[in-house]
Amino acid sequence: MPMIDVYAPADLFPPDADATLGTELTHAVLRAEGVATPGAFHLENTAAFVHRLPASAISTASSTPARVVRVQIVTPPGSLDRDGQRQITKEATAIVAELAGDPTQAQRTWVILTEAAEGGWGINGTAFGVEEFGALARAAAQ
Repeated sequence: MPMIDVYAPADLFPPDADATLGTELTHAVLRAEGVATPGAFHLENTAAFVHRLPASAISTASSTPARVVRVQIVTPPGSLDRDGQRQITKEATAIVAELAGDPTQAQRTWVILTEAAEGGWGINGTAFGVEEFGALARAAAQ
């Protein structure tokens, strides 16, 4: 049930790339979490938000505008082990560079991984932790 945010210059990706970007990142995160074949439970509870910003809204200490991208992925507690962190960082960077049509974009793509605190993941008015997520996954598998 990860949440994905992509912050990029408005013209970095083709105009119709948002859905592809969201779908590819969703599947990459789920693979990194160990979900080889995601079902409806996973796909309906993973969201991607593509934030296309004016070039002037993105800067580094050395340049404005800057053609940098930030991919922030928030996961429930314990979803990614170290190998999963490495995997999603590599895959998300490759997805961004490919969709941007610029292999050098990888050098300007930041992937920030954030794990929600235990009990700090809420949906439908309920704060979920490891125990609640386990119950959800078991119910979805039946």
